[in-house]
Amino acid sequence: MSRIRVLEMIDQPSLGGGPKAVLLLAASLDPSNFDVSVCSEPGGPLVKELRSLGVRHHPASFGKKHWRRNISQIRRILKDESVDILHTHGGVAGFFGRWAARKNKVPVIIHTLHGIHYLHYRNPLQRRLYIHLEKIFSRFTDKLIFVSGADGKQAKRFRLAPDPKMAIIKNGVDLRGLPTARDSGRIRSELGLAGNGPLVGTVSRLHRQKGVVYLIRAAAQIREAFPGVKVVCAGGGPLRSKMEDEIRKLGLQGTVILLGETPEAVRLISALDVFILPSLWEGLPFVLIEAAALGKPIVATDAEGNREIITSGETGILVPARKPAALAEAVIGLLHDKGLAGRLAASAQKRVPSRFALSRMIRETEDLYLAAWHHRRFS
Repeated sequence: MSRIRVLEMIDQPSLGGGPKAVLLLAASLDPSNFDVSVCSEPGGPLVKELRSLGVRHHPASFGKKHWRRNISQIRRILKDESVDILHTHGGVAGFFGRWAARKNKVPVIIHTLHGIHYLHYRNPLQRRLYIHLEKIFSRFTDKLIFVSGADGKQAKRFRLAPDPKMAIIKNGVDLRGLPTARDSGRIRSELGLAGNGPLVGTVSRLHRQKGVVYLIRAAAQIREAFPGVKVVCAGGGPLRSKMEDEIRKLGLQGTVILLGETPEAVRLISALDVFILPSLWEGLPFVLIEAAALGKPIVATDAEGNREIITSGETGILVPARKPAALAEAVIGLLHDKGLAGRLAASAQKRVPSRFALSRMIRETEDLYLAAWHHRRFS
């Protein structure tokens, strides 16, 4: 049997949750069954990683201003690659890619929502519009994948697609080659974060969803308890200038450090005394699984995706979203109580990674691809 030609598509070539899933799929799908390539905006760390792995990359534009031209460009890629399965990730790629795939009569169209972000839009008209669009697009989508059980329940509640078209495949992480605790000091020095005080922080896009502003506000209270603390955030995004304004307004220069987007994210997590995820909502965040696997004490918000990874009081501490004081109190508590921090970290390291193995994510995705492909060929 000839290999099935799969195109993984995402708009942003960063290394956030969706792009990380694309990278893992491109690197790990069975090459004897699947010929995999990736389409995204050009440049960025995702493209660099793909090239290092020898994975074909097809640059495309996903801007709204020239949407007709962008769809035509994607249609050319689909035709030139003779794509059998298009798998889009995230709302923007899902819009452009699925539209182009339908026009090209691509045999199988699959879409993953890495969090149903439009359900959290503040404008009710926008929410209703995107729900309506997903219902329309689901008519010509073979499978709609959700990365958490909570998102799957929400999808059923809003009837985004018929039940047989919906599937849940939870994220899985590659635990090979993770840094060890003894690497922490060296990594801090290499990242320019050496010092005598505690080092806490997050890996997160600077986007409203991620709640980084609440971490910045919590940093003032954490600094009162630990004057030498550094609070770091690795990640880029549209709110960087606003976050910098907030840091200046609170007089936290030198305490809160925005590292920008970096491929060193996992190494940063390994160097932290406490990992923090202040999100307002989540799909199923890779970084929480990685922090657990690295044996880090974890403080996260009580968002649904986070709750599927962390059990509060057992494998970390969950606090209400949008509450800087609660965030600060939990972090300060773990920095003061090394025994509690160690117990929570050890429990998370033992219990969390086995539930979110990369091998399971890849196997379930391959099974879904094969079932959808054979259904189309023989129906």
